[in-house]
Amino acid sequence: MITQALWTLIAIQIAMGAFDTLVHHELTERLAWRPSQRRELQLHGARNLIYAALFLTLGWLEPRGLWAVTVIALLVIEVIITLVDFVEEDMTRRLPASERVNHTLLALNYGVILALLVPVLLGWSWLDTGIASVSYGWWSLFATLSAIGVALFGLRDLAAARRCLRLAPAPASELVQALVPGQVVLVTGASGFIGQRLCEALAAGGHEVIALLRNPAKADALRAPYRLVTSLDQIADRTKIDAIVNLAGEPIANRLWSPAHRRQLTASRVGMTQDVVRLIARLTVKPGVLVSGSAIGWYGVRGDEALTETAVSKPCFSHELCAAWEAAAGEAARHGVRVVLLRTGIVLGTQGGALTRLLTPFEFGLGGRFGDGRHWMSWITRDDLVRLIAHAIADARVEGPLNGTAPNPVRNSDFTRALASALHRPALLPVPAAPLRWIAGDLARELLLGGQKVLPEKAVAAGFEFRDAEIGAALAKMLGAR
Repeated sequence: MITQALWTLIAIQIAMGAFDTLVHHELTERLAWRPSQRRELQLHGARNLIYAALFLTLGWLEPRGLWAVTVIALLVIEVIITLVDFVEEDMTRRLPASERVNHTLLALNYGVILALLVPVLLGWSWLDTGIASVSYGWWSLFATLSAIGVALFGLRDLAAARRCLRLAPAPASELVQALVPGQVVLVTGASGFIGQRLCEALAAGGHEVIALLRNPAKADALRAPYRLVTSLDQIADRTKIDAIVNLAGEPIANRLWSPAHRRQLTASRVGMTQDVVRLIARLTVKPGVLVSGSAIGWYGVRGDEALTETAVSKPCFSHELCAAWEAAAGEAARHGVRVVLLRTGIVLGTQGGALTRLLTPFEFGLGGRFGDGRHWMSWITRDDLVRLIAHAIADARVEGPLNGTAPNPVRNSDFTRALASALHRPALLPVPAAPLRWIAGDLARELLLGGQKVLPEKAVAAGFEFRDAEIGAALAKMLGAR
């Protein structure tokens, strides 16, 4: 019989494993949507199916003779898979500190489990071959629920590994074809969701990239070649810079908008932009253009009104934040630099941004609209945004506010249906508006339940052609839908 102490250790192992899967693999690393992690997903899938078989066996059966030997063999195979997985993880990605600590605790606890469980199985292996039914009460039910959970994730990981073959992004160099050869571009916020892809595209296109990273540890996120600086003071006055793309800023939707966080959001954007303007002031040869980040939040929450770059704004925190950011960038014009204020909408991609927060619940059939789903979502794919940035650098006619959104905004309910369709899942669980407003306050009212119907009038007038103009086709391509 399996003792109470051994079941307790198994429960601890299951809890730590669930934490590792949900927090690290799903929310932090998003392994299921990273083509580079295909082999790791295969290992996770195979191991989870072994766990499912072991949990059901130990929860309800007493294997004897050759059946006990089979269980021991499964344990050996699981250990081998785990060792191979450790090597694969170290070779293909940088593990966060919390994941390394969790892996260490899992290994230690699992060692104790094996020390207690293997003698029991060896004892059963000497009995006549057969299987006896047993029940450990609540532990057996817990083992069953755990088996169902790991089996679902195991099958999903194996399916995700196959899907990885369909997730290959477009060649990065194609995104900056608008630029003349040999440009030198300074990118702030280079390790961010947009900055990473922009730097990759510029480097692949043969341009020189100067990447500003406050934290050098984040340099692993960028693909060489590039020149790394941790402060704009490291750039000499005589440095030749053709264009500056200013994307730095604290993520706006990662935390609630407390007064302290509002100040931090503003300071991270305005402070960096002021530093960029000071750099421009001391450069011997000024860059031709500054493309500075902003957002469609500048317009405020506007209902069904169609908004172009000439629209006025309505007061709210999002507007105050963007207005301060744009005002700081506008100072560069005093030095003869063309300034483009890139008002981005919801940037879609599987490597970061808003979409990644929705993928896990929608993939497991737990997604749905926000509130009544009637508010507008003005969106753009990450690759189209990088192409638009390159177009703004190259086209001297583009100046001032520039809406970084696709030409066909959609209501949240339509976006929800398109996402569910691309994943071949239902979307039947709406998120009620009242709890969102109560928990997240202005963050919910302005970003989750409010919205703007923004049209890219300037981009279209300047001859920019969107590759991803319809939400259904864009999501299907991005998510590797069959």
